[in-house]
Amino acid sequence: MKNLIEELENKASEPDFWNDPASSQKTLQHLNALKNKLGKFTSLESQLEEIQLMIMLGNEENDTTMPEQVAEALEHFTDAFEMLRLETLFTGEYDANNAVLSLHPGAGGTEAQDWGSMLFRMYMRWGEAHGFEVKVVDYLDGDEAGLKSAVLQFNGENAYGFLKSEHGVHRLVRISPFDSAGRRHTSFVSVEVMPEIDDTIEIDIRPEDLEIGTYRSSGAGGQHINKTDSAVRITHKPTNITVACQTERSQLQNKETAMKMLRSKLFELKQRENVEKISDLKGTQLDIEWGSQIRSYVFCPYTLVKDNRTGYEEVVVDKVMDGKIDGFINAFLAAEFNKNK
Repeated sequence: MKNLIEELENKASEPDFWNDPASSQKTLQHLNALKNKLGKFTSLESQLEEIQLMIMLGNEENDTTMPEQVAEALEHFTDAFEMLRLETLFTGEYDANNAVLSLHPGAGGTEAQDWGSMLFRMYMRWGEAHGFEVKVVDYLDGDEAGLKSAVLQFNGENAYGFLKSEHGVHRLVRISPFDSAGRRHTSFVSVEVMPEIDDTIEIDIRPEDLEIGTYRSSGAGGQHINKTDSAVRITHKPTNITVACQTERSQLQNKETAMKMLRSKLFELKQRENVEKISDLKGTQLDIEWGSQIRSYVFCPYTLVKDNRTGYEEVVVDKVMDGKIDGFINAFLAAEFNKNK
């Protein structure tokens, strides 16, 4: 990796490097990604040396406070090590890209919409804890609580690589706080994850195929909602794919963001058509109900979160809902890696 970094730096310093801007930009992105990965590795080396030094000094001075300090430092080291190990499992062409994550509650009214807002918070917590820039692109409040739909964008290296494991239907079983009889309810939310596609990939979108409308954001979305007339909704008429953005500062910015999302959805559709014929990107996601879930979250009569694809499970539900989902991501990536060997 060090040799490749040196080679790319030499290439970037050549006089004719910027003659092809698109190629030059790709080279710089590759260079920065390599430097970032190497930086993480050398940082781990330094952390390990520091921990070993702490242990040595603690033993020499018989410092009874040192074990606690070492345990804390080791926890940080282990988290960073695990993140870097996960990155070695990325094999997809677009794993390094930003990610767009959409939440769509299934039938069930307020209960399902509240479940959607719980997942929204879970992914926000996960993204922020891992240093991603998390943007709320679109947010539609629920009738009484929760949300009807939401779109989050995760900006940062390998965002899609990590989050692609979350694509599917998530099922909740709990005693509903909205049921005065205290009965147990089952709710479903569909999570859709796509890589953000850059301008170097050509997607043919004809202006006449687009229906573009503006509207005023409504609801009590708080910091998620920009209450102006600048919200934009775009429908691609041939596929009936609709995207919306309401949280940027201007109508132009909202339109640009919505178009990026549409490009990503159409690109995914194009990729899928090589495998099977579908008329809509959400073809595998329309059935938000029993039998279609990838993960179950049980709050009652016991606590358990279990991934149906890998069998990985966690019993501390609060930890998972606070964004601690790396175990599920790790298990999925490892399974995919072994399957593709």
